[in-house]
Amino acid sequence: MAARPAGHQSLLAAASAQFAERGFHAVSIREIAAAAGVSLSALYHYYPGKHALLAALLHEGMDDYQARCDEALAEAGHDPARRLAAVVGATVRYRAERSEASLLLMNEARALEPSERERYRDRQRQASDRFREPIDAGVSAGIFTTPYPDDVRRTIIASCNAVAQWYRPDGPDSLDDLVERQVFLAYRLLGYEPRNPNSRAAAGRARRP
Repeated sequence: MAARPAGHQSLLAAASAQFAERGFHAVSIREIAAAAGVSLSALYHYYPGKHALLAALLHEGMDDYQARCDEALAEAGHDPARRLAAVVGATVRYRAERSEASLLLMNEARALEPSERERYRDRQRQASDRFREPIDAGVSAGIFTTPYPDDVRRTIIASCNAVAQWYRPDGPDSLDDLVERQVFLAYRLLGYEPRNPNSRAAAGRARRP
């Protein structure tokens, strides 16, 4: 991705912080420009309005998330358990490392204009399918024994997403340990027991280089 001009980048950062802290509807376009240290005319040079700013932020966040998932899945191979662990790991790390963007992704998509909202919902469905694919494959292979795969998938996604709301880097939990626990809990919900459940390798953690 090409580097954005400094004013453009500060504008996106200011909008992201304001939307995440106060909510999309509580923030005015003038407040965003003031927080970014740019004029209204400079803001309108890049975006026609507040909805366009939100759409750009949401798609940028989704691009980053999907790229992380793709990288983790490429390293996981074809085993369903390892592929699920890869997606769980990538999601937990994204939620922890980019909590502000995550809160926007989860809370403000409803504020998009109708045509953009439908486009974004398609991307959300694609993100959910990254969990669905390994779960369905594991059920078909007989290694995931839950009779409720869709319910389990939704529960796993909700647990991973909640990390953005409570995780703190200076807290008692390391990110590696958090990923390992989330993978362990996902396996338990699916009725899957790794050969060595205490092994980090068995948990198939998706660790970014």
